[in-house]
Amino acid sequence: MLTIYNSLTSRKEPFVPIVPGQVRMYVCGMTVYDYIHIGHARVLVVFDVVYRFLKHLGYEVNYVRNITDIDDKIINRANENNEDFKNLTQRFIDAMHEDADALGVLRPDHEPRATDYIESIIAMIDGLLGNGSAYQAENGDVYYSVAGFAAYGQLSGKKIDELRAGERVEIDPGKRDPLDFVLWKSARPGEPQWPSPYGDGRPGWHIECSAMATQMLGNHFDIHGGGQDLQFPHHENEIAQSESCTGEKFVNCWMHNGFVRVNQEKMSKSLGNFFTVREVLQEFKAEEIRYFIVGNHYRSQLNYSEEQLINARNGLQRLYGALLDTETAELPQGTKYQERFEQALCDDFNTANAMAVLFDLVRDINREKTDNPENANSLASLLKYLAGIIGLLQIDAEVYLKSRVGGSPGLSDEAIETMIGQRLDARKNRDWGEADRIRDELVEAGISIEDGTGGTRWRRS
Repeated sequence: MLTIYNSLTSRKEPFVPIVPGQVRMYVCGMTVYDYIHIGHARVLVVFDVVYRFLKHLGYEVNYVRNITDIDDKIINRANENNEDFKNLTQRFIDAMHEDADALGVLRPDHEPRATDYIESIIAMIDGLLGNGSAYQAENGDVYYSVAGFAAYGQLSGKKIDELRAGERVEIDPGKRDPLDFVLWKSARPGEPQWPSPYGDGRPGWHIECSAMATQMLGNHFDIHGGGQDLQFPHHENEIAQSESCTGEKFVNCWMHNGFVRVNQEKMSKSLGNFFTVREVLQEFKAEEIRYFIVGNHYRSQLNYSEEQLINARNGLQRLYGALLDTETAELPQGTKYQERFEQALCDDFNTANAMAVLFDLVRDINREKTDNPENANSLASLLKYLAGIIGLLQIDAEVYLKSRVGGSPGLSDEAIETMIGQRLDARKNRDWGEADRIRDELVEAGISIEDGTGGTRWRRS
């Protein structure tokens, strides 16, 4: 049985969907004002694995991952660029899709944009104003009243009185309580705005997700996910405003992935310690980045470094290397490998343990290539199948091992083949010094070569 760690209860729980056989899942997506960084990539990849495995288990999954295309950061960046905010957001939505596609992230079933749900947002605010859960301040802003929701703090474990006592930010004069949060911001000069019953303005960030989630998945759904940094206040606020509006439980299971850290600090744009996916793709292949992410449990803190990515590269090359000299064969049924692999993922999507099973397969494939080639073919097909469940080993092994890193000029395939031919000629002529010189030149260029009975094989290392 699939168990998932539920942030709402702080324990692993058996997953029981509201509607048997169906899963409705919402994940907080990107705020599109810049290129995505490795921290964002982790969110995309983690919930891509969740999506893939739920479908592997036979569930009919409705996966919604939103796009925040209006907020303060977007407005500020558009103003800095002297650019219409819609052009800015579309540009970075396209870039996000390019990066996510490169990482092997499947497109969600729905990808709503906040600006397309203004009517739904206004309808939810109307409901909150109507039942006294919200109020309009003298400055025109509409706020949610936290004091009226007794369960506030249930997701984060924070207590209202302690939060109020620890409030250090300058209190907005329009608020009745420092913990209240904005649902609708009245129009400011030079900002995008939409008409509403409370005056022209734009939605606050928290209400966007509640409106999109309930509109697309219903008032009560199965899984809500996102980065650990969203647990408070964003997801806490989503629960409060959604349940106050609908009178129903909002979400059964809350999932949060751990931070990506650089030098023990969370990777973020605000700290300036981030690496965009595009930057990293200049030095590492996309599947190496994905391997780096899925090689760790999604709730763990992930330390970013070049060394970790090199380790990922080496590990991925071992997986692909096991597929060399094998042929596609019928998948073996009922193996201990598949049983252990699925058990690992059923235990709160433990990809780290699932990867260990893949390397057990690699060991046995390499051993069987000599003793029992047919069994090696069967196990290699299983390796590719299981790895595919978490989005790895998606291309031909020979093609992968010979492919270049994105930003690396490197030697062309033709130049490498020519040099290997020259080395073979030197060996035939017993010119060992020239043969060694060519090998050293290839190694210096990042090319590993391996002499075997079938000739010389090469890969980019």
